[in-house]
Amino acid sequence: MPVRCSVEASPSRHAALRPRYGGHQFGNWAGQLGDGRAITLGEVKTDDGFLELQLKGAGLTPYSRTADGKAVLRSSIREFLCSEAMHHLGVPTTRALSLVTTGEAVVRDVLYNGNPAPEPGAVVCRVAPSFIRFGSFQIHVADGHHETLRALVDHTVRHHFPHHDVSTDDGLIAWLTEVAEATATMIAHWMRVGFVHGVMNTDNMSIHGLTIDYGPYGWLEPFDVDWTPNTTDAGRRRYRYNNQPHIGAWNVARLLESMAPLMEDVGRLQPVLDHYMEFAMNAQSETWAEKLGLGTLRESDEPLVNDLLDLLGATEVDMTLFFRHLCSINEPDVAHVADAFYEGSEPDTSAWNRWLKRWWERVDGQPDRDGMRRANPKYVLRNWMAQLAIDAAEERGDFSVAEELHELLKRPYDEQPEHEAKWFQKRPEWARHRVGCSMLSCSS
Repeated sequence: MPVRCSVEASPSRHAALRPRYGGHQFGNWAGQLGDGRAITLGEVKTDDGFLELQLKGAGLTPYSRTADGKAVLRSSIREFLCSEAMHHLGVPTTRALSLVTTGEAVVRDVLYNGNPAPEPGAVVCRVAPSFIRFGSFQIHVADGHHETLRALVDHTVRHHFPHHDVSTDDGLIAWLTEVAEATATMIAHWMRVGFVHGVMNTDNMSIHGLTIDYGPYGWLEPFDVDWTPNTTDAGRRRYRYNNQPHIGAWNVARLLESMAPLMEDVGRLQPVLDHYMEFAMNAQSETWAEKLGLGTLRESDEPLVNDLLDLLGATEVDMTLFFRHLCSINEPDVAHVADAFYEGSEPDTSAWNRWLKRWWERVDGQPDRDGMRRANPKYVLRNWMAQLAIDAAEERGDFSVAEELHELLKRPYDEQPEHEAKWFQKRPEWARHRVGCSMLSCSS
């Protein structure tokens, strides 16, 4: 799957590096977390600044702990396709430059249930301004290495946020506020397209506000605000869809705590978290205004949105199909969105028509259709779609499905009628309970 990019190599920045970071996993401090199976090759210079090139799955490093540092084809296809799909959806994300198979068998226990098996190995080369995470700073505080923390902060800001001067509290607060806003913006985009990250640990939070580390992610298919694709989180559902903005706040709080050793007045950190909460709330409001074609979300619109969420949750209805169909209706009749309901579901037709009439009156029969189509994608990388690509690649060495999806998802907001019958579809019944579609683990 070739990816064309226009970059200019920088010979002075080519030494391979191994990242070291820690983090909170599922709310608990986990100490050093190895290297994420990643090796940084160096940087390339582009018109927009430097981009870091990183191999994921290239093997052992000094920080690999007890793992082998390798990756399997299954997870590599998912990362490659999803990072590119997210970019074209307009969601802040790392990018994927290439995916190659290694010809080596890698043993993994997919569901952590005592059944390890060999899988084909692969390596993804991914790209971002940097892969510095919240946990990159946390580990130095945990180790009591405050001078190293200061050096990392200075490097990060000088190299990637040069408009800030972090030698003072004012500068640190300004930089941290920018990071908090970028984090809130990223999560608002997740919510807009129905994306659930699945592993919002602090080591998976980019300092740039980019979606990073595509593991057991998924998109809402039947709309369920409590859904998480991660089997490890099935009990607590900490990282469920509607909790993502709140987890963002929790993670920002941990980042702010890690900066306390550098602050003269640590009391100034709390307002940054307060600002995140307000900024995130406003971003969510803007998201719903865009999705519903309202222009601006008024305070009086809150019942309209909440009642829609209740209706979506009460019936097995596909989020992506529903909102895309909503862009095109010309009268408030549930028949125009009926294709979004899963077989066997029994929608309350009267309740749906009442809501649609309220919405129709709110937009004066003239919703911002173009804006709605820009906010509501027609095509997203559903897990069953990714699984079809994985099956073809693993079983037959056939990457044509992956290549087809790669092309399809470059234009997720376009109609692409030639692909409707195949890809503009609800989750098929065979995928309802299949591993890799309805549930995933962190095994990769």
